Amino acid sequence: MSLNIQAIIHELLQKGFESALSLKGESLDPLLRKAQNPEHGDFQSNGAMGLGKKHGMNPRELAEQVVSTVDLNAIAHPLEIAGPGFINIKLKDDTVLEMVREMDADPQLGVTQSDDSHPVAIDLCGVNVAKQLHVGHLRSTIIGDALARMFERVGRRVYRENHLGDWGLPIAMVLERLMANSVDLETLSLDALNDAYRDAQLGARGDERGFARAIECDAGPHRVIELETQNESASGAQQAAKDLLIALQQGDEQLVQEWEKLIECTMRSVFESLGLLNVKIGPEHNRGESFYREQLSGVVEEFVDGGFAEEDNGALIVRFENRERPMLIRKSDGGFLYATTDLAAIKFRTQSLCSDQLIYVVDARQRDHFKDLFDATKIIGWDKTPDGAEVEMVHIPFGSVLGEDKKPLKTRSGSNVTLSSLLEEAIERGVVEVRKRSLEPNAPTHGMNDEKLCTIGRQIGIGAVKYADLSNDLVRDYVFDMDRMVAFEGNTGPYIQYACARIRSLISKCDADWSDAEFIIHEPEERALIMQLLQYNAVFQGMIQSLEPHRLCTWLYELTESFNTFYQSCPVLKTEDSKLRLSRVRIAHLTKKVLVDGLDVLGIESPEHM
Repeated sequence: MSLNIQAIIHELLQKGFESALSLKGESLDPLLRKAQNPEHGDFQSNGAMGLGKKHGMNPRELAEQVVSTVDLNAIAHPLEIAGPGFINIKLKDDTVLEMVREMDADPQLGVTQSDDSHPVAIDLCGVNVAKQLHVGHLRSTIIGDALARMFERVGRRVYRENHLGDWGLPIAMVLERLMANSVDLETLSLDALNDAYRDAQLGARGDERGFARAIECDAGPHRVIELETQNESASGAQQAAKDLLIALQQGDEQLVQEWEKLIECTMRSVFESLGLLNVKIGPEHNRGESFYREQLSGVVEEFVDGGFAEEDNGALIVRFENRERPMLIRKSDGGFLYATTDLAAIKFRTQSLCSDQLIYVVDARQRDHFKDLFDATKIIGWDKTPDGAEVEMVHIPFGSVLGEDKKPLKTRSGSNVTLSSLLEEAIERGVVEVRKRSLEPNAPTHGMNDEKLCTIGRQIGIGAVKYADLSNDLVRDYVFDMDRMVAFEGNTGPYIQYACARIRSLISKCDADWSDAEFIIHEPEERALIMQLLQYNAVFQGMIQSLEPHRLCTWLYELTESFNTFYQSCPVLKTEDSKLRLSRVRIAHLTKKVLVDGLDVLGIESPEHM
């Protein structure tokens, strides 16, 4: 029995519609969905309404013809037609029980594994050297890691690409400022490095327009001298940074060593935060701008040699047929841009890594940039791997994290919220909740030492933040409400984590071997829970197609609700029928396995006790 029974029914109904409409070879969608009301069946096909109207046929008559040709007798009760042409399908209990046995025995829990041997490359996190991670990095990192885990879960190889901003004039400006001030880079803190970055930016910022305006308005000698001095200082700082960058680009050994210290200082803090977030990103995933620096001239030459780039006032641009906006790939002074580096990265990911799917988890403001980037890639032919596979390129834009005022989350002073401070608050809130609950005499955590309570608190706090982020539609902004996030009730991470812990506790109290117990359907709530479990693969495949982790979040919440309904209606350990008791323990265990597996795909840990 195939665990993907929904796909089997879909295919048979599709053929039924093709036969009824005499449209062989056409792909007709039967619109098969999970039934909203279990009393009507397990699945419902709504395709007759749209297809009947489109092809000039009465929808109910069309549904009747489909039902007369589709044979599901081996797995389902006779198909029923409701209303204007809905087709209701209810599986036989024997079918349901056979499928749940297969799912429980399958190490993959029924999740279909991919046969695509090409890897997936996911651009995520996007750290800038010499700058602290802020709340904006939260979404790119959490979403990107969840997508990576999702593809790995179906057997795909994934390259997590942390595209570091570690090269170019801004970094040279910081390094020049630190060296000019004789700062010991061995003991440099990220706070000091961040301050140096800000000071370097300010020190290199002139005001030529203000200077011209001061002379024009006769602002007085003091103001003119002040602006003149500022511009001279800025010009000197810019030139010093450019000279250092040239030396760095030429491989000056001492400068390269000092530059590497900036990266080490930045990444120590980054990996500390990423470790707290429980995301799978390490040094092996760093492939920043510096990695591609030797490839940029070659990228530009390929566009020129292929006739895909043209000169415009000394610069090189790529034009597109469907818009006036060209893409600049080399400046008039010979310098390269972010677009040039991104093109080099695409070439590497598709031609060297042979990835047939490129996913960029970058905020929505970069939408136009990625449209240009992907179109330029198609123009030059890097949208196919060396073995001829078509490359799918996707930009996943995401909304902002907002404060209670519905504006981008800021500190009281108006600065960006650092990621570390946000995570510390989440962990603190999680620990407070766990300690409070541990005071209750009947709590599983009562009497537990504080170290273990803090570990559980961290898992809850971080899980709360990640679930709140991933459970929203990615493109929408969301309000960062810590009180709601850490709640043990409602559609939250802790609510699902708590269900896992409760089921573990329930199973531990069973004193008999339930592992080979026969699954039994005795009550409607048992059947409803099993049917929900059997949806796991369909939900997972839908998430793979849409690249929308919130689909899994919604389903895990529904599964938790379904289990709670089952638990309230179907006594587990207290039922007198031993076979029924062991069956219900086994159903609970399978539910726990699926919940833990689903949370792991989201990068959320499942505490043993809560």
